[in-house]
Amino acid sequence: MAKVTGKAYDINLLKRVFSYVTPYKKTLIWSIFLTITLAALAPTRPFLIQYMVDNFIATGDKAGLIKSTLLMLALLLGQTTVQYFHTFLTNNLGQSTIRDLRISVFDHISKLKLSYFDKTPIGQLITRTVSDLETIADIFSEGLIMIIGDILQLIALIGFMLILDWKLTLVVLIPVPLLMLATYIFKESIKSSFQEVRTQVSHLNTFLQEHITGMNITQYFAREDQEMKKFVTINGLHRDAHIRSNWYYSIFYPVVEIISAMSIGLLVWFGSKSIIEHEITPGVVMAFIMFINMMFRPIRELADKFNTLQMGMVGAERIFTVLDTKEQEDTSGHFKPSAIEGRIEFKDVWFAYTDDKWVLKGISFEVQPGETLALVGATGAGKSSIINLLNRFYSINSGSIKVDGKEITSYDLNFLRSQIGTVIQDVFLFSDTIANNISLSNPQFSQEEIEKAARETGADDFIRKLPDSYNYNVMERGATLSAGQAQLISFIRALVYNPKILVLDEATSSVDTETEIVIQQTIQKLMEGRTSIVIAHRLSTIQHADKIIVMDHGEIKEIGTHQELLKQNGYYKRLYELQFNSSGIEKNSNLS
Repeated sequence: MAKVTGKAYDINLLKRVFSYVTPYKKTLIWSIFLTITLAALAPTRPFLIQYMVDNFIATGDKAGLIKSTLLMLALLLGQTTVQYFHTFLTNNLGQSTIRDLRISVFDHISKLKLSYFDKTPIGQLITRTVSDLETIADIFSEGLIMIIGDILQLIALIGFMLILDWKLTLVVLIPVPLLMLATYIFKESIKSSFQEVRTQVSHLNTFLQEHITGMNITQYFAREDQEMKKFVTINGLHRDAHIRSNWYYSIFYPVVEIISAMSIGLLVWFGSKSIIEHEITPGVVMAFIMFINMMFRPIRELADKFNTLQMGMVGAERIFTVLDTKEQEDTSGHFKPSAIEGRIEFKDVWFAYTDDKWVLKGISFEVQPGETLALVGATGAGKSSIINLLNRFYSINSGSIKVDGKEITSYDLNFLRSQIGTVIQDVFLFSDTIANNISLSNPQFSQEEIEKAARETGADDFIRKLPDSYNYNVMERGATLSAGQAQLISFIRALVYNPKILVLDEATSSVDTETEIVIQQTIQKLMEGRTSIVIAHRLSTIQHADKIIVMDHGEIKEIGTHQELLKQNGYYKRLYELQFNSSGIEKNSNLS
């Protein structure tokens, strides 16, 4: 990922963030109007108190004092009301904006190539779409708009102070350059701290996502203590990053209080002298005490809000780095025929996941509509890569892949994948009902269609025995189902979607013998009238395939039927004998 700079003044980033505000222009305009109103109202209370002291309290005018007090209460009520709507609108604006931005981010991520996820930790993407986006919301609720409001308030306050007494104003402002210097040093010091906090949050999320997902592996191998030590280290770095930022705050705030006290001291010294010399009234001094407190608060918070804006810019830069990722799937194809026959052709296909580490080397074969092709070979031979390329999860380096005589890149991507039903070994089930896991929440399929497909695959009986039947929640990744039950659901899913091309990638390798018998019957039903590609280590499951391809290190070593390959006395024959001899099963004569 690109390096993030965290510039709070990055105008290009701000433009991109505010481009998401366009649908909420009215809310933004009202927020700005209320910000200006609050800035204008801020100096009125000290001014009113000065007037009350000098004109009513000093003269003993009780009636005037009561009227002024009521006016003060009305003013406070008005300020409170304006502040309420200001806070509500700015927060509403921020949350509405990041809602739209989060949708854009998730939509973009869902269209990225699988190769992007091969090299990007999932926890990092979760951080981007959750916590980094929240910092962008703070740009509106606590950042840019509030900074503008504080600056306007400072201008209004200093303007009123100059109107009351310009000499006294200049005296109390003497320590302000010190405050500005302290604010600048604080801003620069904490910038790197905030960036480190975001980095450590990302590392922590990545670690938690991986280790909670893989908790069974940790417990199988009794690695709890070792993994806990890793977590303690990562959590410690996360804590240290926050402590460093807190340390800067613990220095900055006392410095601001000292500088504020200096202004008060100068006010008391010069103001008392001016009162004695009858140059100003006591009400002016009282007003200036309030002015100083009101002036130093926004200056002190200005640094904090500036850093909030800065964190928002860091978050925005990270988010837009994801959005600017160009590893999106090729969706240039538009060919969508009413139906396909299912003829598949690979011609001299070369493919590598990284650089020139070839996974497939000059692969060529053809499968006619309705035929069954079986792919066999050792792990890493390139069998699954063929499936990934057919689904266009990756792009080939050279060669040609065609379906019904047309390049797969010319097909509409969603249409192509809708015609290919894939059942893999590692079945993924969402935390949802069985019915929704079968249909993938597609309203196109009725409950009757789902139940019919389940009956045809022989899974209806076990589903109805579950609590709530088809409405049973399988929990995350199907944790409450056995491997065989989860696999059956994946077969029902494939049957419901009725693809023209069926892909079975080690679909029976993780189930028991009894379930495998049911699944084999299901497979025969699924294959009827469909072009099928079967990847299997168990050679007994693919002996009736129309064509078997034996692969080794990305190359095709042999092609033929089961009987033809046995007669060649080559790779397939050795795999066959090794598998059956190692399992203690005597080869059946009718198989050879």
